[in-house]
Amino acid sequence: MIRTLNVPANDRFQIVAEHAPEDLVIDRTYLGVERSEACLVIQVTLNEGRTTEVKKAFYRAVADGLHQRLGLRRQDVFISLVEVKEENWSFGDGEAQYA
Repeated sequence: MIRTLNVPANDRFQIVAEHAPEDLVIDRTYLGVERSEACLVIQVTLNEGRTTEVKKAFYRAVADGLHQRLGLRRQDVFISLVEVKEENWSFGDGEAQYA
C-alpha cells in the first residue's frame, strides 16, 4: 500500500493510538457511507504533490487490504491524508533533510 504512494524504502514512522469508543465522534452516515462501530480512522502525513489518481489508488488498496486480511468492512475504513511541504520535516539532528 505504501508503494502506491511512492514512499521511499525505510521511510516509515508510525504512531498507533487507541481510543475508547466514547472518545470518538464518527458520523455513521456522512456522505451516504454506512459506518459501524468498528470504523477505523487512518491519518497519513506525507509530502504534498501526489495526484488525485495516486491517492484514490491508495485509498482503495488500504480498504481492500484491510477487508481481505481482517474482514473489516470497506465502509469502516476512514482515511485522511495530511500533505505538508518538504521543508516541514526533520528526521533528526535538528536538520531539515528534505529542504
